[in-house]
Amino acid sequence: MLTAAKVAVNNLTKVFGDHPAKALKMMKQGCSKKDIFEKTGQNVAVANVSFEIDTGEVFMIMGLSGSGKSTILRCLNRLVTPTSGSITIDGEDITALDETMLRQVRRKKLGMVFQQFALFPHRTVLDNVAYGLEVQGVPKQERVQRATAMLGLVGLEGWEGCYPAQLSGGMQQRVGIARALVCEPDILLMDEAFSGLDPLIRREMQNELLALQDRVSKTLVFVTHDLDEALKLGDRIAILKDGVLQQVGTPEEILMKPANEYVDSFVQDVDMSKVLTVEGVMKRAQVVLSQKDGPHVALHLMRENGLSSLFVVDKKRKLSGLVTADAAFAAAERGYETLEGILVRDIHTARLDTPIAELIQVLADTKFPVAVTNGDGRLVGVVVKGAVLAGLARKGRKQNNTFADR
Repeated sequence: MLTAAKVAVNNLTKVFGDHPAKALKMMKQGCSKKDIFEKTGQNVAVANVSFEIDTGEVFMIMGLSGSGKSTILRCLNRLVTPTSGSITIDGEDITALDETMLRQVRRKKLGMVFQQFALFPHRTVLDNVAYGLEVQGVPKQERVQRATAMLGLVGLEGWEGCYPAQLSGGMQQRVGIARALVCEPDILLMDEAFSGLDPLIRREMQNELLALQDRVSKTLVFVTHDLDEALKLGDRIAILKDGVLQQVGTPEEILMKPANEYVDSFVQDVDMSKVLTVEGVMKRAQVVLSQKDGPHVALHLMRENGLSSLFVVDKKRKLSGLVTADAAFAAAERGYETLEGILVRDIHTARLDTPIAELIQVLADTKFPVAVTNGDGRLVGVVVKGAVLAGLARKGRKQNNTFADR
């Protein structure tokens, strides 16, 4: 049974200006954003954008300045009112809500973290975090308890009595995140939340956000202009140009299958080794040995499939080790009937989401392939050195062919 999307955006359009109907009419005629502005003075910030976001997903919205990404984010909580289209949250169209109902949705389901922190300078860290609870009328003792617990969650335990000016930029942004989370929203909206931070602090905050997401599992909608940030944080990425949606896809889809030349120009300078994952280069482990097999079976399977080694799994397909052709041949010559004495247990493993950058040195130093396992330790695939090199070269060939065609 399919579950409904947490957030569904359908044909969202936002026109800034006094006569949006003129812009809408020209849009239907296929006129560009530039032509509409020159002829009517109306600015089409977002044009017929549609996408869905699943519960617990980290959804990145990116594009150049003026692409409409922040406008979309503000439409999601109706800080900006859409000109046309619909936005549903848990099946409820928030574009049709009156102000009273909208306030309830904002308080219960939506939290927002701003680029410039937006902390109250005259309030302590604790009071900043507790502000949303105060607005909701939560009793003081409860809001102090909840705000204190949230500060501990973001690593600011002991800073409750300090003021924002006494904190570093990264610490101030943690306060902003804690303030957004303390009201326990389903959806967290983050508008260029880390772009004002120094590069080192920014990377630390990205890592902390991923760790925090593992614990709280919120639906995150994150606006950024930084592709590396989008690739690192996002489950899926939406790329905009002049208010028009160009592509929505996983980081790997965006990198390996760009929808058009514009998206391709975004990704052509990316270090593929840092982004491409094991899942994109591995081979499925279709031929394996069972613990009940002996060296003669191992040699037969290797010979039939042109392999020099095979992984061994138990009845639940959990990885037990690896057997090489040389070891199997020697064991057969000695009359061994099991693999136990020739099993290599000290082998490298990886997960499906492991970046291949982490395997390059491993594959250079080992003579064995790398086993790919899932969370239960079951064998799902194999990575060999050639597959990694081919995966890295694939994008380069695509780019070279693209340039050659121009």
